[in-house]
Amino acid sequence: MKHNLTSRRDFLSAGLTAVSAASLGQLTQGANTAPPPFKPGKAKSVIQVWMWGGPSHLETFDPKPAAGRDYCGSWDTPLTTNVPNVEIGQSLPMLAECADMYSIIRSMTHGSNHHETAAYMMQTGRMPGGGLVCPCIGAVIAKDKAYAAGYDSPIPPYVVLTTSQGRFSESGFLGSQYKPFVTGGDPSRTPFLVSGYVVQGITDQRRQQRRQFLDSINTFGQAAGDAPLVEEITAARDSAYKLMTGDAVKVFDLATEPETIREEYGMNWFGQSCLMARRLVAIGVPYITINYRGWDTHSRHFENLTRRQPEWDRGLSMLLKDLGDTGLLDSTIVWWGGEFGRTPKVDWMAPWFGGRGHHSRCFSVFLAGGGFQGGKVVGQSDEQGVNVVSRPVAPQDLLGSIYQQLGIDPDAKMSNDKGIDITNMPPASESGRLYELMG
Repeated sequence: MKHNLTSRRDFLSAGLTAVSAASLGQLTQGANTAPPPFKPGKAKSVIQVWMWGGPSHLETFDPKPAAGRDYCGSWDTPLTTNVPNVEIGQSLPMLAECADMYSIIRSMTHGSNHHETAAYMMQTGRMPGGGLVCPCIGAVIAKDKAYAAGYDSPIPPYVVLTTSQGRFSESGFLGSQYKPFVTGGDPSRTPFLVSGYVVQGITDQRRQQRRQFLDSINTFGQAAGDAPLVEEITAARDSAYKLMTGDAVKVFDLATEPETIREEYGMNWFGQSCLMARRLVAIGVPYITINYRGWDTHSRHFENLTRRQPEWDRGLSMLLKDLGDTGLLDSTIVWWGGEFGRTPKVDWMAPWFGGRGHHSRCFSVFLAGGGFQGGKVVGQSDEQGVNVVSRPVAPQDLLGSIYQQLGIDPDAKMSNDKGIDITNMPPASESGRLYELMG
């Protein structure tokens, strides 16, 4: 059975009436447009900084200082960056200093202002519908770059720091094998209590004693011998113990990092999550998501940003610089963004007191590393940041480009054991994938 998940019928049936007929045409592949031949990139890993809730583009990577108070409040002094003629939000000075390391997409668009639908679109590249839940990009990469390639590490190939994204089933029809490992805990605390692996007050010696005791009373396993089911259970248990007691678990011990490095990232949850992500890609984990909650700023938007933006400015800029210094940026894609942006016009009335709603017609993301060029801006929004005026980029364009840099053909059939006839990514929009950023 073939599933056409990007058809006009599916688009309209999802109720995404906010998209105009012109925009709708931009999000579907032209009948006579053939993608260029697949040219695989050399990236090996992805760090996704997922701004859960939807970050504002006006205060981050698409400032509009001339739009007036109703659009930018008092945030009317954007920062010049180290890239000529490129400005970003006034609370991101460290990212302004390294803008040559990443490229900004100011023309992301899809049309759903609902968290669940928008998150699904941004992480699968597909419209919901048809009774099929498709896997997100992390699950597909885990399948292709890890399980299909003989990934040999006790650390799962798809890791989320530190809480589940929770909008939909990330593994979709691929099944639970491809769900992410959610660490739990707080990496800014010592020890970082990783769910199931690092437990407060339990030494390696005590853990080994517990294992020996369980083995001694496992009379069923001893009696069953080498029965297939028992062998599977034993293999799963041994894999878990290998992570809990072997060298791999040491990657979660941030206390082994120099204190100066930890402080440069910021001694807070986000900064230490960025450092943790760098350690995971250094040992070959293919996909890491930092699930950064708190960006659904319907009320007191500017107060929230004043408090929180310096935290991720420091952490994210240090991550880029550290990956660059260690030589990992060439093989690691860093993708920042959320499910949509925020409404450009501010709601000053009670109960919002300067809040921004959901806005999917035009918003920003950025890409760095893994073969993507830095120091560029893709697309343009209008004078208030309401609509895309040039080079619209659809979710499947963004994700298809990431796949390509990882050596995964977006147009190839997605291997699965369900017999579902579907490609890794739907056809690109008329604007196409991000070839202008591919090195």
